[in-house]
Amino acid sequence: MTKPTAAEPWLDRVRHGLRGTVPALKRFWPSVLPAVLLVVLIVPGALLVAPGFLGPEAPAPAPPAPEWQQPPATLSPARGLAPLDDSADVPLASSVTAQVEPLLKADGGGSFTGLVQDALTGQVLFDRGGSESRVPASNLKLLTAVAALRSLGPERRFTTSVVQGPEAGQVVLVGGGDVLLGAGESNGDLVMGHAGLATLAARTVEALKAAGTNGELRVLVDDSLFTGPALNPAWESGDVAAGEVAPVYPLAMNSARYDPAVTTGPRPQDSAVTVAEEFAARLRTAGAAAGLAVAAAVEHSPLAVQSGGGEPAVLAEAESATMAEQVDLMLQASDNYLAEVLGRMASVAAGGPGSNDGATTAVRAQLADAGISVEGIKLVDVCGLAMGNQVSARHFSEVVRTIAAGADSRLRAALNGFPVAGLTGTLDTRYGEDSTARGAGLVRAKTGTLNTVLALSGYVVDADGRLLVFSFIGNGLTPGAAGNKVALDRAATALAACGCR
Repeated sequence: MTKPTAAEPWLDRVRHGLRGTVPALKRFWPSVLPAVLLVVLIVPGALLVAPGFLGPEAPAPAPPAPEWQQPPATLSPARGLAPLDDSADVPLASSVTAQVEPLLKADGGGSFTGLVQDALTGQVLFDRGGSESRVPASNLKLLTAVAALRSLGPERRFTTSVVQGPEAGQVVLVGGGDVLLGAGESNGDLVMGHAGLATLAARTVEALKAAGTNGELRVLVDDSLFTGPALNPAWESGDVAAGEVAPVYPLAMNSARYDPAVTTGPRPQDSAVTVAEEFAARLRTAGAAAGLAVAAAVEHSPLAVQSGGGEPAVLAEAESATMAEQVDLMLQASDNYLAEVLGRMASVAAGGPGSNDGATTAVRAQLADAGISVEGIKLVDVCGLAMGNQVSARHFSEVVRTIAAGADSRLRAALNGFPVAGLTGTLDTRYGEDSTARGAGLVRAKTGTLNTVLALSGYVVDADGRLLVFSFIGNGLTPGAAGNKVALDRAATALAACGCR
């Protein structure tokens, strides 16, 4: 018989305890079981709900960002286009001519003239009939840009104002040359729509309320800043009907278009009245809460507010974008209406009339004052739509040279307005084929297009870092011939790629 170990008395006690516990559990199990089940169900639910009371667990620490995402310890040196080096080699005239001459070829009838100059010295590098007067089309806007910037200054703004009328209950909307008015609120980030009629109306209501005005208002419009025919008789009726231009007034919305996004088709025939009607509608809305009613009809002011004896009380004003910004828009979009207005405003600034004749006279005078010969120049408008204009490639080359490298720094404001080949303005869809792709992004030039006329005047920096200015003009061209624009673009591309030594 095996001798008991020391552990056996302890085991006997455990066995005895179990024999007593099991019967007890059997007796109490029916009442204990629901409590056990309740605990089984509650504990997991509590674990699920607890984060809502306790908040989310602390996120694990993020791994360190890779080195290329770390903040720099030092700033990189500033980089940009290096200034032009006047010691860069001037291309040889013979080499430039050899590059450009075979490319400047008309597709069908007509011919091209052209001139290329070194911008800093004025040295002529290519000359094919450069002094021959030609129909310039919209290249003429370059001359208008010079006149506007010289006479008005790059920072000049035009003011559209609302003044007390000659009789009680009248307010007069006075045109001050801003034809880029928007219908809604003024937006200082825009050129077209910089000044808005809704804002002008709200300011007018505030002034009328402060003055204790009540009752019905009548809106008059004063467009007396411009004189003479509103529609130039030199413009073809077909061009006017197509919406290339409209009668010219000293105030308009969207450069005398019903919709700024629609640049063809019918246009307001009296943009001053169109603006006044929109202003009256905005005034009616803004004045309703103040108990002001506004008559539906608008009419012209019987008196020239701007030239009257006493100055009427100004109720509200709104200012346009700067002259530099307007010139840029005019050149980029080749806006005929805006060009005509800027020409008239240049004349007014010089003390002349706000008419077509005043505009053409002002442009010639400003060119002469800038040191540009006006011999042989004939102007019948200042936007280039008329076929009676006559300007040579040499004139345009000298104008571009004066803008880009002349002594008058005010003219530099026009540089941003030159469309960029393949990217902006009227050159945005050109320079896409293999023969012109090298000029994309490099050529900057003003276009010109009429039925039998094509022109391109601008500037490039050649492969050696030399600034070159150029003008190419085609007259008598076969309408719609595809090769003519390409010829212009190839010639400009050759200059941009030229290392002509």
